Amino acid sequence: MVLFYFFAAIQCIYALYFFIRVLWLPAGKRLPVKQRCGVSIIICAKNEAENLKKNLPSVLSQKYEDDGGKPLYEVIVVNDASDDDTAQVLAELEKQFDNLWDVIIAPDAVRDLQGKKFALSKGLAFAGHDWLLLIDADCMPQSDSWLEKMVAPLADGKQIVAGYGGYYKQRGLLNAFTRWETVHTFLQYSTYALVGVPYMAVGRNMACTKEVLLSAQGSAMWNALPSGDDDLLVSIAGNADNVAIVCDEVAFTHSETKTAWRDWVKQKQRHLSTGKYYKSKIKALLGVYGVSHAGLWLCFLGLLFLHFYIPVLMPPVLPVAIAMGVRCFIYWVLWLATTMRLREKLPVYLFPLFDLGWLVYNFAFLPYITWKNKKHWK
Repeated sequence: MVLFYFFAAIQCIYALYFFIRVLWLPAGKRLPVKQRCGVSIIICAKNEAENLKKNLPSVLSQKYEDDGGKPLYEVIVVNDASDDDTAQVLAELEKQFDNLWDVIIAPDAVRDLQGKKFALSKGLAFAGHDWLLLIDADCMPQSDSWLEKMVAPLADGKQIVAGYGGYYKQRGLLNAFTRWETVHTFLQYSTYALVGVPYMAVGRNMACTKEVLLSAQGSAMWNALPSGDDDLLVSIAGNADNVAIVCDEVAFTHSETKTAWRDWVKQKQRHLSTGKYYKSKIKALLGVYGVSHAGLWLCFLGLLFLHFYIPVLMPPVLPVAIAMGVRCFIYWVLWLATTMRLREKLPVYLFPLFDLGWLVYNFAFLPYITWKNKKHWK
């Protein structure tokens, strides 16, 4: 009983100190032409022909020009030893867009970095501008103002900008849970950044300076994983003063979710492998949050079991129900507020299932959160 109230109190403290700040997240701002600097958009692609054909024209059609109407950005696609039609797709698009460049990595290239990190280093070496914008090949910008809104904080002296990378709505429970988990993750990393403890971003939608990315690449931690460049960049180089959050619907990106549970599991194993390399303070904060969430639900379910099956051992159930109700009301309202800010249409009636499902999620992926690494980028 005492443990239940203890975990409920921790959960409420996290919600009212960290997560409530989602209500005051800054939107992106317009960037006057005189403050604009050149931007290099880098896309690492391995066997992404269909995605590039579908999404790349939107990336290449951003409204970000100098005072003479000339595009102030270049798009660099790193073709990482693809064996599909990626080269042909890029060749056709290069005929239409003068600011598109492709960097080809041969299958037998000697690699000094793992996976996507090697491809990113090649794109970085080719980049002609000091402002960088990173997006994945399977992502589409929400609008032609995406670039401008995402790099605007760099003009104010920020070095890392974390945006929102959502997923398209489709039918099915997996799609709904994936989109909820993405919203929940954004709620965490965005509000932590507002408090001054940034710890991650998403490579589907983030900006940074060339200087800060080069400094991160020089860290021994950088090559610990074949992916995770987004989280590791923030973990290595982020601080209370140099990270900005952009929460503006025209600056979002979207991609397709996995449609099979097996593919989704592989993706999450890769994403969650980075957490063990966070700073100790961040790992402690995330650990306390995860443990308090699991402890709350396990204690609550245990008390329900006692109430229904061994009532003689069960103290009065009303205070427990009230405490759980207060905690759930706070969280579910904040999740609803976050989905509204992110223009996500998630069914509220599934929040209880997702809340409990996140308990299962953390236990299922615990090995990758704590000690195992996913060895492959693609």
